[in-house]
Amino acid sequence: MSVIALAVGLSVASAPSYAQQSASGLASQSAIAFNIPSQSLNSAILAYADRAGIQIFYDVQRVSGLRSAPVRGSYTRQQALAQLLAGTGITYKFSGNTVSLTSPTSAGAAGTVAADGSIVLETITVQGANPNSTMGNLPEPYAGGQVARGGQVGMLGNRDVIDTPFSQTSYTNKTIQDQQSRTLNDIMANEPSVIIGTKGGGRNDWWTFRGFPVQTYLGSNSLNGLPGMAPLNYPSTDFIERVEVLRGPNALLKGTAMNGQGALGGTVDLVTKRAGDEPLTQLTTRYMSDSQIGAHVDLSRRFGDNKEFGIRFNGSLDGGDTPVDTQESRFRNAALNLDYRGERVRVSADFAHQSSSLSAAGSTLTINGVSGVLASLSKVPDAPSNKIAFSPSWAEGSHKVTLGMLQGEVDILDNVTAYAAIGKQRYEGASTDDDLLLLDNAGSVGIRPSRFRDSVDVLSMQGGVRATFDTGPVGHALSFDMSRIDWKYGSTPLSRAGAGAGDIIPVGSLYNPVFPTTPVFPPYQDILPAIENKASSIAIADTLSFLNDRVQFIAGVRYNEIEAHSFQYSSTNIQSTSYKSSAWSPSFALIVKPWENVSLYANYIQALEVGSSVGRNYANAGEVFPPYTSEQYEAGVKVDWGSVTTTLAVFQIAQPQTMSIDDPAGGLPTLTLDGEQRNRGLELAAYGELVDDVRILGGVTFMDARQTKNDNDRNGWRAANTPNFRAVIGAEWDTPFIDGLTLTGRLTHTGDVVALNRRRDLIIPSWTQIDLGARYTFNSAWNEKPVTINFNVDNVFDAKYWKASHPTAGNLMRSDARTFRLSTTFNF
Repeated sequence: MSVIALAVGLSVASAPSYAQQSASGLASQSAIAFNIPSQSLNSAILAYADRAGIQIFYDVQRVSGLRSAPVRGSYTRQQALAQLLAGTGITYKFSGNTVSLTSPTSAGAAGTVAADGSIVLETITVQGANPNSTMGNLPEPYAGGQVARGGQVGMLGNRDVIDTPFSQTSYTNKTIQDQQSRTLNDIMANEPSVIIGTKGGGRNDWWTFRGFPVQTYLGSNSLNGLPGMAPLNYPSTDFIERVEVLRGPNALLKGTAMNGQGALGGTVDLVTKRAGDEPLTQLTTRYMSDSQIGAHVDLSRRFGDNKEFGIRFNGSLDGGDTPVDTQESRFRNAALNLDYRGERVRVSADFAHQSSSLSAAGSTLTINGVSGVLASLSKVPDAPSNKIAFSPSWAEGSHKVTLGMLQGEVDILDNVTAYAAIGKQRYEGASTDDDLLLLDNAGSVGIRPSRFRDSVDVLSMQGGVRATFDTGPVGHALSFDMSRIDWKYGSTPLSRAGAGAGDIIPVGSLYNPVFPTTPVFPPYQDILPAIENKASSIAIADTLSFLNDRVQFIAGVRYNEIEAHSFQYSSTNIQSTSYKSSAWSPSFALIVKPWENVSLYANYIQALEVGSSVGRNYANAGEVFPPYTSEQYEAGVKVDWGSVTTTLAVFQIAQPQTMSIDDPAGGLPTLTLDGEQRNRGLELAAYGELVDDVRILGGVTFMDARQTKNDNDRNGWRAANTPNFRAVIGAEWDTPFIDGLTLTGRLTHTGDVVALNRRRDLIIPSWTQIDLGARYTFNSAWNEKPVTINFNVDNVFDAKYWKASHPTAGNLMRSDARTFRLSTTFNF
C-alpha cells in the first residue's frame, strides 16, 4: 500500500533560524509556550508544527482516528511533542530541521524517499523502555498533564496505572507548579481520602489517610523509592518532580512502617528532579498574604558526549507575616541532584536541606488535656476566627532537615536489573508552648508554658533485583528486595516556665485570648535517646501474566524482623523497655483486563507497623506495644476513557486500636490496646481532559469507620476523625477569549466526624472550602521565552471550621485562613 506522507511547517523565510539547526540543536531549543488542546491528532500535529516552526513528516493514515494529549505550558520542542503524542503509540525522531513520526507498524529509515516518492519512516526505540528500571524515563504524563500514566509501586517497580492492582495517583511537576505548591501538604489537598491537618501553620505535620493518622516525622514516606527518606516535616516540593500516592497498606511493597502512626492508610513516594536534556534556568518569585515574600531558583545542565552527566540545583527562601495575628513564618530549602546515565548503568545522588521557623506556632485546641473537662463537655466548641492566634507571639516552632542518598541500577542482562540505595537524614526540632487547652464548657482556654527540643535520625538501605522472562505462555516479572531502616528519636526533658512551673495559665476566651509576656525558661538540657526502632526485611514477588497481559496475578511475601527500644528518665535512674519480633507479610493481587482500556483488580495486602511507644502524657509512659499487623481487602475497576481515567475502589482496612482509659483518682490516663478500628470505604477518583480545554482532578470517598472487637461498651461506635463522606473536585478551564489564560477552582467538602473515640456524642461539624485561581502564560518581549503568572485564593470565603482531631488526645486542628498567593515564573 502506498504511504501517504505530509510535510507541515513554517517557511524558511518566516523562520530562518530553524532551518539551519542540527538534529540535536533543534530538539534542544529553549522552552516555548504551547497551548494546544486535545483534538484529532492530525489537527494537533499541524498546530504544533506551526507553533514550533518546524517541518513534520508522517503518514496521515497512521494518525487517523487518534486524539492528541493536550500541551499547555512551557516546553522545549521535544518535550512538547512527547506530551502531544502520549498514549497514541506514535514515536518521533528529530533530523535536521524536520521531525519524522512513525507508528509501531512502520518500518524503514527515517526520511528515506521510496521509489514512488513517498516517505518511509523509521521505527524508533524509545529510551527508558526497560521495564525493570525506575531510574530511566519517568512514566509519561496523562492527558491534561496533571497526573502521570503510572508510577513506582514499591519493589514491583514502575507500572502503568491500568496494570497496577492498587489505587494510585502520580502527580506531576506541572501540577506542583500550576498549584504553587510549596510543601507536600499542598499537593495532598487534592486527595479525597486524605485530610490535611495544616498546610504549614503549625509545629507538626500530620494527616489522616483513609481514616488513619499519619505523622510525617515517623518516616512512613519514601524518596526515590527509598523508605523513610522523604523529609520528616513539611517536605518541600521545590525539588520534587513527582508525588506518587499509593493508597492502602503496603508491607510487601515497601516494608515495615516505623511507628504506630505510620503507613496504614497509604504512603507517598517523592521523586526528585533530575537534569533534563535541555538546559534550564528558571526563577520564580512568590508572594503570600499577609506579607510573605519568596523566590525559587531551578537550574540544570547535562554534560558529556552523550549528555550522560547531569546536575540540578533547586533553592528557595520564603518568609514574612502570615494571615494569623502575630504569626511570622520562615521557610528555606536547598537541594542538589547529581546523576549519571550510561548504557547499562545509572547512578544518582541527592542532597537536601530545609529549615523553617514559625512564631505564634500553636494551631490546635486540646479538649482532653485538663482533668474533668472532657466529662463535662456537652459539645465541641465552635471554631473561632482563622486569624486569631492560638499561642503567644513568643511561642516558636522550628525544624531543620538534612539528608543525603545514593542510588544506582545495573542492567546485568537485557531482562535483569539490580538496584541498590542508601540514605541518611537528620531532623531537629524545637518548640515553645503547649497547645491551647480547653478549661471548661464555656470556652475558657489556657496555656502551660513549656519548651523542648527533639531529633530524629534515619538510616535506610535497600537492594534487590528485578527480572522479566517467559515460561511457555506465561510471562514473569520477578522482584527480590532487601531493606533495613533504623529510626531513632530523642528529646530533651520538658522544661516548664517560672515559679509554679507546670501550672496552667488562663488566657481568657477561645474567641479572644490574651496571652502573657514571655516567661523565663530554664536552659535547654541535652537531647536524650527516647525511642530506637530497627526493622529489616527480605521479600520476593512474582507477577504472572497470561493471555497477552490481559490476566495478571501477583503473589509475594515479605519476612520482617523488628527491634524496638524505649527509654524513660527520672532523677535517679533510666528505665528501658524493649522487644524483638518477627512476622511474615503475604500479599496477593489479581488484574483482569476484558478490554485494553479496562482493568478489574483485587488485592489482599498487610501493613506491619512497629508498635507505638506510649508518650509522656500517660501513666504508662515508656511502654512499647507489640507490632501492629493490619489487613486490607480491596477491589476496583479502572477505565481509561481516552482522555479521562477513572478508578472505583472498595476496601476494608482493620487495625489494632489504642484506647485511653481515665484514672478514677484524677491522675494521668493509661493508654492500652483494645479491639480494632475497621474502616470500610468506597473511592471514586478521576483525572484528565474532560472536554477540550477543561481538565478535572479529584474524587469522592464514602467511609464507614467503626470500633470493633473491643472489651468495652464502644463496640460498634463510629471511629473518630473519619468522615462518612469527603469530596475534592478540582477543574481547570483554558479560556477561549484570552490566549494563555487558565481559570482554576477546587471544592473540598468533608462530612462531620466524631472528635474522640471515647465520646461518640462530640461531633465536629461538616465543612466546605472553595479555592479559586488563574494562570496566564505569555512570551517575554525581551527574550521570547515563556513567563507564567499564577494567582490563587485559598479558602475564598474564609470558612471557619475544625478540620479534624486526634482520635485519642482530642487535638482539634483549625482551618487555614483565607490566603492570597501570587507567583511569576521566568525562563532564561
